[in-house]
Amino acid sequence: MLRYIATAFCLICAGAAADSVTPGQKLFGLHCAACHGTDATGSGPMVSALTVRPPDLTVLTRGNSGAFPTGRVIAHVDGTHPLLGHGGDMPVFRYFFQGSDATIAEPNGETFTTSRPIADVVAWLKTIQSE
Repeated sequence: MLRYIATAFCLICAGAAADSVTPGQKLFGLHCAACHGTDATGSGPMVSALTVRPPDLTVLTRGNSGAFPTGRVIAHVDGTHPLLGHGGDMPVFRYFFQGSDATIAEPNGETFTTSRPIADVVAWLKTIQSE
């Protein structure tokens, strides 16, 4: 009986936790976490099989003079950046992230148009930037 109660409790907690996951975090978990890790620090389970370690995506703002590099992140994900991540071996996820267009407006007035899934991932990445 205790086993059934514990199982039910776990299912309820898992459902509650899933509700707090943003669309971008969910997409990142599905398509990016194997290499970048669920925490986006570059420590995913596939790291040992890669020739170039994935970057820590939580320090993008710090490495860009305090501004999140929205355009550069979009270009890396959709494959339009001339220098692809991982020495050119990063899979291009443009086809996984297709969807209706979305516009990202930056505080400086710059705007970027991309797919809604990529915009969701970018929005989540912005929330996990470390100081």
